[in-house]
Amino acid sequence: MGFSVTIRQWPTPIAVETGQTVLDAAVAQGVPYPYGCQSGNCGACKSRLYSGEVELSPYSSYALTDEERAQGLVLACRAVPWSDAELAWLDADDVVMHPLRDLVCRVAALEDLTHDIKLVRLAIVEGGPFTFAAGQYAAVAFGDLAPRDYSMANVPDRSGQGGELIEFHIRHVAGGASSAYVAQGLAVGDTVRVKGPYGTSFLREQHTGPILAIAGGSGLAPIKSIVETALSLDMRQPMNLYFGVRDERDLYMEDHFAALALRHANLRFVPVLSSPSGATARRTGFVHEAALADAASLDGTKAYLAGPPVMVETASKLLEQRGLRREDIHADAFYTEAERVKLGGLGR
Repeated sequence: MGFSVTIRQWPTPIAVETGQTVLDAAVAQGVPYPYGCQSGNCGACKSRLYSGEVELSPYSSYALTDEERAQGLVLACRAVPWSDAELAWLDADDVVMHPLRDLVCRVAALEDLTHDIKLVRLAIVEGGPFTFAAGQYAAVAFGDLAPRDYSMANVPDRSGQGGELIEFHIRHVAGGASSAYVAQGLAVGDTVRVKGPYGTSFLREQHTGPILAIAGGSGLAPIKSIVETALSLDMRQPMNLYFGVRDERDLYMEDHFAALALRHANLRFVPVLSSPSGATARRTGFVHEAALADAASLDGTKAYLAGPPVMVETASKLLEQRGLRREDIHADAFYTEAERVKLGGLGR
């Protein structure tokens, strides 16, 4: 037994099995539903329920406030229907539509970015062309392992002809099977499966106001894609990129962004160390606090955040307290496999 759910942005109703979430059913049936963490913590799949009854599994009050729920909003990743229903995801006019591709790729290059982050470049062998919006991610499967989500770090290919390399920055996480395999077993020439793109924390290319980008650790990957794409499109508004890591050995691509800032007067790059092991001339403290300390005004700003969940959530709350609208905060929290399993979602 199941229920029929109508999604206003999709031409035909979808079938949702008993106990299944709206998001799981929608994605399985090819609906380009916006989502992020899949565990009720980011709010990317926030939707308006127009009719029917759904039960919401546990979720973060950051992702859905009591006021929003009282106004008829739900999270599709937590919403289990108990009747036929009708809903629509929010920001329907702000969702990019790229074909969902199932790619066969070959490892073209591997590079150690830090002691625990590896750059992986993949060449598309089958299934392309692969288009995406800067800031999106894909499900990547190495060997026989289950797929895990990783953000693209390169500028999207706009030719539509394929042939471009896909770049990922993958941090070795304790207990993470995929990241351990990348760190210890992956080799140039290996076959890798990539499915995507996914995600709603992408560059809003029509935006002309200031850009505030805050990255933590390997969260630099989608932020790199966003900033480089904005520059390639000759977007000329001020762009302030803050990159937070623990210590000197965790910094990477510093020279790359410093060179970009020299070529583009509207780009400012600020590395921040939260736990330096010795004396340093760099900015210290939490990266989001450094960014907000420098921001005299957030009027007209779009904020792009990526990295550890605690950083992303704290930064988002502080930005809202400073007057930035929630719809102008585009956040991508990097949950580890263990964190997502604990929250009832999938690992990243």
